[in-house]
Amino acid sequence: MSDVDIVLIGRNEAQRLPAALAAAKRSGARLVYVDSGSSDGSPEIAEDMGAEVVRLDMSRPFTAARARNTGAAAFHDPAPYLQFVDADCVLAPGWIETAKDFLAQHQRHALVTGWAREEQPDHSVFNRLIDWEWRAPAGPIDACSGNLMVRRSTFDAVGGFDGGFIASEEEDLCARLASDGWALERLPEEMVTHDAGMTRLSEWWRRTERAGHGLAQLGAKHPGRRHTERLRAWLYGLALPVATLVLAVLWWPLVILPLAIYGRSWLSGYRTLRNTGTRPADARAFATLFTLAKAPVLIGMLRFYLRSMLRREMRLIEYRKDRA
Repeated sequence: MSDVDIVLIGRNEAQRLPAALAAAKRSGARLVYVDSGSSDGSPEIAEDMGAEVVRLDMSRPFTAARARNTGAAAFHDPAPYLQFVDADCVLAPGWIETAKDFLAQHQRHALVTGWAREEQPDHSVFNRLIDWEWRAPAGPIDACSGNLMVRRSTFDAVGGFDGGFIASEEEDLCARLASDGWALERLPEEMVTHDAGMTRLSEWWRRTERAGHGLAQLGAKHPGRRHTERLRAWLYGLALPVATLVLAVLWWPLVILPLAIYGRSWLSGYRTLRNTGTRPADARAFATLFTLAKAPVLIGMLRFYLRSMLRREMRLIEYRKDRA
């Protein structure tokens, strides 16, 4: 039996799924594919490729966290290590062995992740931004994406992912592991290639709104975590726009004051990006998106607060019609 079990999760990823499944199978690890209500034949594709398919119970709102937990529970004689992969990602050759060896040699570490890269960064500015975000520094971390390897014993000990999260469930898992004294690491190794397939501003906006929902949900469970980011969303997403409108009514030349704050924020982001080697055109575009992002982040936060107040279920905010 392999030392690693792979849980691959997806929804409407028929085009990408064969490559994701093939790469996972080449690793030699056992594999379970969990499908969250696909309408594009994804489960049948996985079955035709010989994968064990688990269909998520859709009587409840689906989340990536629920899908991952369901996949993990499908292994009745679990391996020591558990690798999670999203179906829009393809595992890099050698990653499974690299990650497993690291955890075997570092007994204080519960979780390890690596670098991702976008398959088509030149397809849109949004893809390039995501590609830039993937290249976070290697070393000790306090959060990561859903593509990760974790010790099965520690994963079970903390209760797996919180199925109520629609986003940031990975960071919640990291927070709980860290609070139990475990170390987390990002290796300077390629882990997956990713296909964001994002070409429209509306898709980026919805994806950022979902991130804001996760940010608020994370704050409700871990109040001290990413507190500054939530404050920035309130400042740039609400306080400054309101101030701009009020000053425009009182005496329009005063509008230059809040606009100058936005400009300073943009310039700071641009300089940081240029100092890290980002080419000028991308630095300008990324800095603009960083500044604009505070609005959808705040909308996502407000959506979480409203759902919580009304005791509504946390339903996924989908940024593309054909994907989760």
